[in-house]
Amino acid sequence: MGTDADVEGAAEHCNTVLDAVSRAVIADESTLETVLSGFLSRGHVLLEDVPGTGKTLTARSLASALGLSFSRIQFTPDLLPADITGTYVFNEQTQAFDFREGPIFGNVVLADEINRASPKTQAALLEAMGEGQVTIDGETHALPEPFFVIATQNPIEQDGTFPLPEAQVDRFVVKTSLGYPDEAGERELIDRRAARTDRTPTVGTSAAIDPAALRQAPESVHVEDEVRAYVVDLARASREDNRVATGVSPRATQRLFEVARALAVVRGRSYVTPDHVARIAPDVLAHRLVLTPDARVDDVDKRAVVDDLLDSVPVPTVSYADGRN
Repeated sequence: MGTDADVEGAAEHCNTVLDAVSRAVIADESTLETVLSGFLSRGHVLLEDVPGTGKTLTARSLASALGLSFSRIQFTPDLLPADITGTYVFNEQTQAFDFREGPIFGNVVLADEINRASPKTQAALLEAMGEGQVTIDGETHALPEPFFVIATQNPIEQDGTFPLPEAQVDRFVVKTSLGYPDEAGERELIDRRAARTDRTPTVGTSAAIDPAALRQAPESVHVEDEVRAYVVDLARASREDNRVATGVSPRATQRLFEVARALAVVRGRSYVTPDHVARIAPDVLAHRLVLTPDARVDDVDKRAVVDDLLDSVPVPTVSYADGRN
């Protein structure tokens, strides 16, 4: 089993980050947990929300709380791959071409309205997400470490958009939504604005937080055999549902395992419970499902399919050596 002290220390830092982001963003705590778990699992996050729900502020606040650099890319139909990755510029003094980094060279990158860019430009970003590097004119350039992308898309306005292919959506470890705040949250938003002179709140950085160490912490989290089997059973059940044309891939099975471990760290556990798996499964699996034509006509919700899988797949009872269940 993982070292409790290491996980407890990482959990304290995670709480510090979540508290800092929560002071800037009015959002459900579980959603912020999901985004942070995506970071800890070394993946990338897709946020699907209408404009004005705090996506940019969430990404910028997370970067500030972690002490990481932040860059924002506004995706438009005329955006070229070189506008993201960078290009070579002729230097008259040296009579040579120097590489000028694009905005992709940041620790936390907000890919705003990713579905507005052409498929070629989308692919340039997704290649960087998968490989952690970009190749330009035959030269490979490593991206900063850590490298974390939060991409957004508007689920309502579809004019002038290029929907992400299923294979590209699969590159995001989780897909979630900030959603609208409740009435109390929206009132708090106004009260916070009245208490400061700047339109956008700022988030401080804790010097004690080591992002690399946070990302390493899930590797020490223990997962019992019964919980590992539960992860596999959920993935395999998605391929047998008659509403699903293509179930989740083995890569998705691995991602569910990884994000469940990350969530355990965020919640201060050195072991994964079935509850951790069930909590994160809709965010990890739903966007990877390809529904049948009949299911699409019936407007079946993918998250509802995952919820049904969670109801149908037996939940294991796990007893740990120290008596924890």
